[in-house]
Amino acid sequence: MVVEEGKSGEGKKGNGSKTIEQIDLYSPLYLYPSDSPSLTLMQITFSGENYDLWADAVQNGLNAKNKLGFVEGAVKKVSVTEGEEETLDSVVWRQCNAMIKAWLSNVIEPRLHLSITFSGTVIKVWKELKEHYSTGNAPRVHQLKSELNDCKQAKNQSVVEYYTRLKAI
Repeated sequence: MVVEEGKSGEGKKGNGSKTIEQIDLYSPLYLYPSDSPSLTLMQITFSGENYDLWADAVQNGLNAKNKLGFVEGAVKKVSVTEGEEETLDSVVWRQCNAMIKAWLSNVIEPRLHLSITFSGTVIKVWKELKEHYSTGNAPRVHQLKSELNDCKQAKNQSVVEYYTRLKAI
C-alpha cells in the first residue's frame, strides 16, 4: 500500500538519497484531493426505514471510491503498539476511517447521528446499522411477499411505473 520513491540527483536510492513514502493510487487507503468530509455519496438519505435501499446505494458509492473494503472488513485497521511511532499506513487508515464516517453521516438523517457518533470504526458503524435496521427477518419477508402478491397495475398507471413499484417490493 505504501510505495517508496528514491530522491537523489540520479533518481536512485542510496548514497545519501531521501526516501519518500506515498500511498499507491490504487490503494483503498488513497484519498483523492477531491475527497472531503462534506461529500455526499448519493442522494438517498437513511431514515431508519429504508435500510436495504440505502445500504445498496452506499455500497455502490463506496465501491466507486475504492472504500468498500472498510465496511466489508477487507481493509483492516492498521494498529500501532504503544511506544512505537505511527506508520504512514496507520495515519492514513485513521484518516480514511474518519472520512468514510463523515460520508455516512451526510446520508443519514440527523436524528440518527447519535447511533453512529461513538461507534469508532466504520465497520462497527456498518454492522450496528445492519443489525438494527436490516429487513432480513421472517415477518418482513412475509410482508413483502404479501405486498407482491397484492400488487396490481392501476388503470391510470403506466407499465414503467408499475414495473418500478414491483421492483421496489
